[in-house]
Amino acid sequence: MALSGVSWVKQFPGSAKVADLVDPFRLNVQKFLAAIKKAGIGMSIAATFRPPERAYLMHHAFRIADVKDLMDPARVPPMAGVDIQWLHVDAAGNPDLKASRAAAKEMVAGYGIVFRPSLTSRHTEGNAIDMTLVWSTGITILDGSGSSVSIPGPGNGADSKLLHRVGASYQVLKLVADAPHWSNDGR
Repeated sequence: MALSGVSWVKQFPGSAKVADLVDPFRLNVQKFLAAIKKAGIGMSIAATFRPPERAYLMHHAFRIADVKDLMDPARVPPMAGVDIQWLHVDAAGNPDLKASRAAAKEMVAGYGIVFRPSLTSRHTEGNAIDMTLVWSTGITILDGSGSSVSIPGPGNGADSKLLHRVGASYQVLKLVADAPHWSNDGR
């Protein structure tokens, strides 16, 4: 078993490819992204599919590191195929919670986690995309029915209720609490 720490961040890599999403969400995202591109919106995709093993690592690292949650690293349930040791021990073989939490914090920073990750999510299903959308001037974008929607600028995909409505017309729904997150059901 390998001790928890930042080296785990490279294990079980996720994807930022739209092709790794599942249908019908993949097709809906492709149509929405085509409208985004045509409107001249700047776009950066950070994540699409996340393997369940990566979700497991992210979820438990966050829970161990989070001051509000403070999960006991000795109580993390194992996951088949993930040979991680969450509980660190000192030279005498005694549990070292400080080292365990420090390693978990390194993982949280390495993953760039902002919100508590779920063990199962739309990302592990292939039904979510994390993307940053920005524009500097007013734009016009076609919604899912082909109608033009004018959106003032500057703006971004995290805050624009108008763009959220356009996304919904493609069945790509914004989770407002998570700046880059869009999914098939808004969760």
